[in-house]
Amino acid sequence: MKTIDSTVLTLVAGIIGLALGAVATYIGMKTLKRNQLEEADHKAKSLMEEAAREIAIQRRELEVEMKDFQSRLRKEFEKKFEQETREKRDEQRKQEKRLRNRENKIESKLEHLERQSQRLLTNEREVMKQKEELDKVKEKQIKQLEKIARLNIEQARELLMERLEEDLQYEIALKIKNIEDRARETAEKKAKEIITLAIERCAMEQVVDSIVSVVNLPNEEMKGRIIGREGRNIRTLERLTGVNVIIDDTPEAVVLSGFNPVRREVSRIALEKLIADGRIHPGRIEDLVIKAQAEVDKAIKEYGEQTALDLGIRSLHPDVITKLGRLHYRTSYGQNVLQHSKEVAYLAAIMASEIGIDVETTKRAGLLHDIGKAFDHEVEGSHAEIGANFLKKLGESPVVVEAVASHHDDTRPECIEAVLIQVADGISAARSGARRETLEAYIKRLDELEKIANAFRGVDKTYAIQAGREIRVLVSSNKVDDVQAVKLSRDIAKKIESQLEYPGQIKVTVIREIRAVEYAK
Repeated sequence: MKTIDSTVLTLVAGIIGLALGAVATYIGMKTLKRNQLEEADHKAKSLMEEAAREIAIQRRELEVEMKDFQSRLRKEFEKKFEQETREKRDEQRKQEKRLRNRENKIESKLEHLERQSQRLLTNEREVMKQKEELDKVKEKQIKQLEKIARLNIEQARELLMERLEEDLQYEIALKIKNIEDRARETAEKKAKEIITLAIERCAMEQVVDSIVSVVNLPNEEMKGRIIGREGRNIRTLERLTGVNVIIDDTPEAVVLSGFNPVRREVSRIALEKLIADGRIHPGRIEDLVIKAQAEVDKAIKEYGEQTALDLGIRSLHPDVITKLGRLHYRTSYGQNVLQHSKEVAYLAAIMASEIGIDVETTKRAGLLHDIGKAFDHEVEGSHAEIGANFLKKLGESPVVVEAVASHHDDTRPECIEAVLIQVADGISAARSGARRETLEAYIKRLDELEKIANAFRGVDKTYAIQAGREIRVLVSSNKVDDVQAVKLSRDIAKKIESQLEYPGQIKVTVIREIRAVEYAK
């Protein structure tokens, strides 16, 4: 029992000792941490004090540097300001000096002008005085002349004017002949060079359309299907397209006849689609005619856009592009109007570049000069007038509108671009093979040319040559002199212009010759 108690006491004493040791260790650790914290606070305070001292030192150094920098800037600014002020003062002195010199010159000129004005006034008084004296002398001489000639002033003036008119008529005709000869030596040569160059540089293909189109058939049985029961198919096609469908003995072919090329093209496309489809009845015909019309409208727009692209012409109104495309299906004397318009645009542009005027405007006017031919007969007026009004409404430039309106002399051309369009139009139309003309019209035009020339006094014989492009007029040498021959050629040309319609131009040549004949016996 005593042993157990001693053991317990020993354990208790050990536990107490451990507890006391733990308490002592905790107290020692806490004391160490407190010392360390105090030491860290002391170091932090010392570091902050040191940093504060360094910041104060750097601040003082920066303040010193700032003051030095400000001082330098102030000195440089003052120096520069003083220099600029000195330069401005010197420049101002120079300007003042120049102004004083100019004022002195102006004053001297004013004095000189005043002296000249005084001299002019003096001269004017002398001239007026001399004029009064001359008037008196003139009145005296007129009275003496009236007494001698027994004519008053009005009678003498009329007699003098009659004699002067007779003399001047011959002098004017002679002067015109000399001026035309000199101008022809230079202008005709230069004009021929420009026109020849334009023709050489422009080679356009010619597409000649007729009034009929031929559609090939796969077999003869297709003709009966196109006609339909009691002719209902062919009547429907003709009614919808406005084109006559001719089915004759031509093997495996149907002829479409019509004067409107657009409708004829619609009919051709629709008929070809019907043949390929095989279902030919009025309902199907109506559907395919609508589709064919849409295809032709699209082709018309593409033709117009491609033409504008080929010529490099921009900002054309959509309506103008559509009308240009319709010209692809128009012909004039067998000449395709769209190709003719492109050719005129190229020719006019080349000539414009040679003489130094606006090439783009001239080319634009050349392309649009026949735009009036794209309209149907429902619009009244000449194609030049229709085209000019159409372009004017769409905001085209006045130069283009004037060139279109005057290219057939419906109005007088006022600008050089309009004259070039007339020349280019004549070249394109007059070129060999460009247009067709019936034999009757050709013979009639030659006969009318000769009749017009034979109607003038002094004409012996006339010959229309060069396919009606030139007329040779032989005159009597004893009735027409050289000066009158010049006037006669002009009168014949004007009468031809007023009475005939023709493409291009007609050259009038008056020939006067003197033949001396003697016989040796």
